[in-house]
Amino acid sequence: MQAKLIKTKTANLNQRPYQPRGRQEEPYKINQKIRVREVRVVGDFVEGGNAVLLTEKAIQLAQENDLDLVEISPNADPPVCKIIDYAKFKFEQKKKQKEIKANAAKVVLKEIRFGPNTDDHDFNFKLKHAVSFLKEGAKVKAYVHFVGRSIVFKERGEMLLLKFAQALEDVGIVEQMPRLEGKRMNIFIAPKPGKK
Repeated sequence: MQAKLIKTKTANLNQRPYQPRGRQEEPYKINQKIRVREVRVVGDFVEGGNAVLLTEKAIQLAQENDLDLVEISPNADPPVCKIIDYAKFKFEQKKKQKEIKANAAKVVLKEIRFGPNTDDHDFNFKLKHAVSFLKEGAKVKAYVHFVGRSIVFKERGEMLLLKFAQALEDVGIVEQMPRLEGKRMNIFIAPKPGKK
């Protein structure tokens, strides 16, 4: 007789519990999710603004005031908790994060392309665009693209970019001087502070 091989599924013990898509784990432990024996409660609800209480007693104190016990500092000994309205606390945290994102500078980079033999009319046309980009607060990357044998006119391209930077010195600051990278010579110009 042949012994039958029975396959059993073993659960991966290191795997995190299943979470439905779109639902995030709460960043703070609240009320019954706090699993320590005692906690340090800070705030207006305890005498002196700071007291070590049994966790059950702290949760009861929070519930009496129609609030939540929230673990603020889990690594302290004992963990530090605060009695607050958790929904309001989360709302304020999200609001702060939005403000931080809104205040973060968003850098826009606009590109202007020249050829090594760009005439004055095209140069002035592109210069006007660069001035408007810089006034809007965008950075400008101007480059001369060398096609085929036009690479022998490197000096002409460099002179063109330096002339471009000089024409923009009222509204911009040169961040990087002309530099040849492959078949392109680039220059970066940032808007002057307060010139938006």
